[in-house]
Amino acid sequence: MHPHIRAAAKDAGFNEEDGSLVILSCGAEDVSSILEALGVTQPPVDTIVSILTLCSVPSPERTIRNLVRDILKPGGQFLFYEHVLNPRDDVAWWQRAWAPIWAVPFDGCRLDRPIHSWIDGVVLAEDSGVETSAWSERRLWGKEGDSEENLFWHQVGKFVKRT
Repeated sequence: MHPHIRAAAKDAGFNEEDGSLVILSCGAEDVSSILEALGVTQPPVDTIVSILTLCSVPSPERTIRNLVRDILKPGGQFLFYEHVLNPRDDVAWWQRAWAPIWAVPFDGCRLDRPIHSWIDGVVLAEDSGVETSAWSERRLWGKEGDSEENLFWHQVGKFVKRT
């Protein structure tokens, strides 16, 4: 996918030569490698974009928290489009039933993860040690035309990290 990402980014005015685009060849859960590749120790990233990826990440809740805490700078955006656990109990039951089978041919993809809720639930410690929501802004919506009867129910979100 890297050649496609480079082409799309170039069309939007981003490229690796001027440092406005960095493509990493490590998993989202490997925060230390991300920071090392970027050559920084403080949260350097303006925007994290996740498109249909958190369904297959090991330990997704921890990965999301670590990305927000260690990679996303204050005021930065977390943008995502993911298929998530359906709010309807009957559909969620089928998602849970199919998830182990689905994961085998689709590289660990799980249909039954409430990814949108995990992102929304990220808390960070303030300087005082009190934990509060990571977000100063939250916006969450469904995919246009997605029925709640769909096993592949999607959510789209834009969350802004508090400063």
